[in-house]
Amino acid sequence: MPRAGLSPAAVVDHALELIDAQGSDGLTLAAVAARAGVATPSLYKHVTGGLTELRRLIAVRVTEELAERLADAAVGRSRDEAMTALLNAYLDYAEQHPRRYAALPQAPDPDPDLTRAAARLVGVILTVLDGYGLTGDESVHAARAVRSTAHGFASLAAGGAFRMAADLTVTRQRLIRVVVEGLRVWPAAG
Repeated sequence: MPRAGLSPAAVVDHALELIDAQGSDGLTLAAVAARAGVATPSLYKHVTGGLTELRRLIAVRVTEELAERLADAAVGRSRDEAMTALLNAYLDYAEQHPRRYAALPQAPDPDPDLTRAAARLVGVILTVLDGYGLTGDESVHAARAVRSTAHGFASLAAGGAFRMAADLTVTRQRLIRVVVEGLRVWPAAG
Protein backbone atom coordinates (compact mmCIF):
# COMPACT_ATOMS: atom_id res chain seq x y z
CA MET A 1 0.00 0.00 0.00
CA PRO A 2 1.36 3.47 -0.90
CA ARG A 3 2.55 5.62 1.98
CA ALA A 4 0.12 8.33 3.07
CA GLY A 5 1.14 11.72 1.71
CA LEU A 6 3.33 10.26 -1.00
CA SER A 7 2.10 10.44 -4.59
CA PRO A 8 3.72 10.72 -8.00
CA ALA A 9 3.52 14.52 -7.67
CA ALA A 10 5.14 14.42 -4.21
CA VAL A 11 7.92 12.17 -5.54
CA VAL A 12 8.55 14.72 -8.30
CA ASP A 13 8.60 17.49 -5.65
CA HIS A 14 11.30 15.62 -3.73
CA ALA A 15 13.23 14.94 -6.93
CA LEU A 16 13.13 18.62 -7.91
CA GLU A 17 14.38 19.63 -4.48
CA LEU A 18 17.25 17.21 -4.97
CA ILE A 19 18.00 18.59 -8.44
CA ASP A 20 17.86 22.16 -7.11
CA ALA A 21 20.38 21.22 -4.43
CA GLN A 22 22.71 18.88 -6.34
CA GLY A 23 21.88 18.96 -10.04
CA SER A 24 20.66 16.15 -12.25
CA ASP A 25 23.79 14.10 -11.70
CA GLY A 26 22.70 13.52 -8.10
CA LEU A 27 19.28 12.23 -9.13
CA THR A 28 18.89 8.60 -8.08
CA LEU A 29 15.91 6.74 -6.71
CA ALA A 30 17.85 6.10 -3.50
CA ALA A 31 18.51 9.83 -3.04
CA VAL A 32 14.87 10.73 -3.74
CA ALA A 33 13.69 8.00 -1.36
CA ALA A 34 15.99 9.29 1.38
CA ARG A 35 14.65 12.82 0.89
CA ALA A 36 11.08 11.47 1.04
CA GLY A 37 11.84 9.38 4.11
CA VAL A 38 10.92 6.05 2.51
CA ALA A 39 12.74 2.95 1.32
CA THR A 40 13.75 2.98 -2.33
CA PRO A 41 11.36 0.16 -3.32
CA SER A 42 8.48 2.28 -1.97
CA LEU A 43 8.97 4.77 -4.80
CA TYR A 44 7.95 2.14 -7.35
CA LYS A 45 4.42 2.29 -5.98
CA HIS A 46 4.27 5.90 -7.15
CA VAL A 47 6.71 5.93 -10.07
CA THR A 48 6.27 2.51 -11.62
CA GLY A 49 8.81 3.05 -14.40
CA GLY A 50 11.67 3.79 -12.04
CA LEU A 51 14.25 6.47 -12.75
CA THR A 52 13.30 6.72 -16.42
CA GLU A 53 9.70 7.49 -15.50
CA LEU A 54 10.81 9.93 -12.80
CA ARG A 55 12.97 11.83 -15.30
CA ARG A 56 9.98 11.98 -17.66
CA LEU A 57 7.74 13.35 -14.90
CA ILE A 58 10.40 15.92 -14.01
CA ALA A 59 10.66 17.04 -17.65
CA VAL A 60 6.88 17.45 -17.82
CA ARG A 61 6.75 19.40 -14.55
CA VAL A 62 9.61 21.77 -15.45
CA THR A 63 8.11 22.42 -18.89
CA GLU A 64 4.72 23.11 -17.28
CA GLU A 65 6.29 25.42 -14.69
CA LEU A 66 8.05 27.46 -17.34
CA ALA A 67 4.95 27.62 -19.54
CA GLU A 68 2.91 28.81 -16.55
CA ARG A 69 5.47 31.51 -15.74
CA LEU A 70 5.46 32.77 -19.32
CA ALA A 71 1.67 32.78 -19.54
CA ASP A 72 1.33 34.62 -16.24
CA ALA A 73 3.87 37.22 -17.33
CA ALA A 74 2.25 37.87 -20.71
CA VAL A 75 -1.40 37.90 -19.68
CA GLY A 76 -3.05 41.29 -20.09
CA ARG A 77 -0.15 42.61 -22.14
CA SER A 78 0.49 42.86 -25.84
CA ARG A 79 3.27 43.23 -28.32
CA ASP A 80 6.47 44.77 -26.89
CA GLU A 81 5.26 44.77 -23.30
CA ALA A 82 4.17 41.13 -23.55
CA MET A 83 7.41 40.00 -25.18
CA THR A 84 9.52 41.87 -22.64
CA ALA A 85 7.55 40.31 -19.79
CA LEU A 86 7.76 36.86 -21.38
CA LEU A 87 11.53 37.04 -21.86
CA ASN A 88 12.06 38.37 -18.35
CA ALA A 89 9.93 35.54 -16.94
CA TYR A 90 11.89 32.99 -18.94
CA LEU A 91 15.26 34.31 -17.82
CA ASP A 92 14.09 34.75 -14.22
CA TYR A 93 12.98 31.11 -14.09
CA ALA A 94 16.34 29.93 -15.41
CA GLU A 95 18.20 32.20 -12.99
CA GLN A 96 16.12 31.16 -9.97
CA HIS A 97 16.26 27.45 -10.83
CA PRO A 98 19.42 26.89 -12.91
CA ARG A 99 19.69 23.19 -12.18
CA ARG A 100 15.99 22.59 -12.68
CA TYR A 101 16.16 24.60 -15.91
CA ALA A 102 18.97 22.33 -17.10
CA ALA A 103 16.50 19.42 -16.80
CA LEU A 104 14.21 21.12 -19.33
CA PRO A 105 14.22 19.01 -22.48
CA GLN A 106 14.95 21.05 -25.57
CA ALA A 107 13.70 18.37 -27.96
CA PRO A 108 11.11 16.35 -26.05
CA ASP A 109 10.55 12.69 -26.79
CA PRO A 110 7.21 11.90 -28.37
CA ASP A 111 5.53 11.49 -25.00
CA PRO A 112 1.92 12.74 -24.86
CA ASP A 113 2.27 14.58 -21.54
CA LEU A 114 5.56 16.18 -22.48
CA THR A 115 4.32 17.03 -25.96
CA ARG A 116 1.27 18.73 -24.43
CA ALA A 117 3.42 20.73 -21.98
CA ALA A 118 5.87 21.74 -24.72
CA ALA A 119 3.00 22.76 -27.00
CA ARG A 120 1.67 25.02 -24.25
CA LEU A 121 5.10 26.58 -23.77
CA VAL A 122 5.51 27.28 -27.47
CA GLY A 123 1.85 28.30 -27.68
CA VAL A 124 2.40 31.11 -25.18
CA ILE A 125 5.25 32.43 -27.33
CA LEU A 126 3.17 32.15 -30.50
CA THR A 127 0.29 34.00 -28.84
CA VAL A 128 2.59 36.89 -27.95
CA LEU A 129 3.95 36.87 -31.50
CA ASP A 130 0.38 37.24 -32.80
CA GLY A 131 0.60 40.81 -31.52
CA TYR A 132 3.26 41.48 -34.13
CA GLY A 133 1.00 40.22 -36.89
CA LEU A 134 3.16 37.18 -37.52
CA THR A 135 1.45 34.15 -39.00
CA GLY A 136 2.35 30.87 -40.66
CA ASP A 137 6.01 30.12 -41.16
CA GLU A 138 7.07 33.60 -40.04
CA SER A 139 5.57 33.03 -36.58
CA VAL A 140 7.45 29.71 -36.40
CA HIS A 141 10.71 31.39 -37.41
CA ALA A 142 10.17 34.14 -34.86
CA ALA A 143 9.29 31.66 -32.10
CA ARG A 144 12.50 29.78 -32.83
CA ALA A 145 14.47 33.02 -32.66
CA VAL A 146 12.87 33.98 -29.34
CA ARG A 147 13.45 30.53 -27.81
CA SER A 148 17.03 30.35 -29.09
CA THR A 149 17.85 33.75 -27.68
CA ALA A 150 16.28 33.07 -24.29
CA HIS A 151 17.75 29.58 -23.98
CA GLY A 152 21.18 30.67 -25.13
CA PHE A 153 21.40 33.52 -22.65
CA ALA A 154 19.93 31.42 -19.82
CA SER A 155 22.28 28.50 -20.46
CA LEU A 156 25.38 30.66 -20.74
CA ALA A 157 24.49 32.64 -17.62
CA ALA A 158 23.75 29.50 -15.61
CA GLY A 159 27.01 27.96 -16.77
CA GLY A 160 29.02 30.97 -15.58
CA ALA A 161 30.10 31.93 -19.09
CA PHE A 162 29.66 35.68 -18.59
CA ARG A 163 32.71 36.65 -16.54
CA MET A 164 33.54 40.10 -17.86
CA ALA A 165 33.04 42.96 -15.44
CA ALA A 166 30.18 44.66 -17.30
CA ASP A 167 26.81 44.39 -15.55
CA LEU A 168 24.95 41.29 -16.75
CA THR A 169 21.59 42.93 -15.99
CA VAL A 170 22.36 45.60 -18.59
CA THR A 171 23.30 42.91 -21.11
CA ARG A 172 20.01 41.16 -20.43
CA GLN A 173 18.01 44.37 -20.88
CA ARG A 174 19.78 45.12 -24.15
CA LEU A 175 19.24 41.57 -25.39
CA ILE A 176 15.52 41.85 -24.73
CA ARG A 177 15.47 45.22 -26.49
CA VAL A 178 17.18 43.69 -29.54
CA VAL A 179 14.55 40.92 -29.68
CA VAL A 180 11.64 43.34 -29.31
CA GLU A 181 13.01 45.75 -31.92
CA GLY A 182 13.75 42.84 -34.24
CA LEU A 183 10.17 41.62 -33.96
CA ARG A 184 8.88 45.08 -34.89
CA VAL A 185 10.62 44.83 -38.25
CA TRP A 186 10.24 41.07 -38.77
CA PRO A 187 9.52 40.26 -42.43
CA ALA A 188 5.88 39.69 -43.25
CA ALA A 189 4.79 36.28 -44.44
CA GLY A 190 4.98 35.83 -48.12
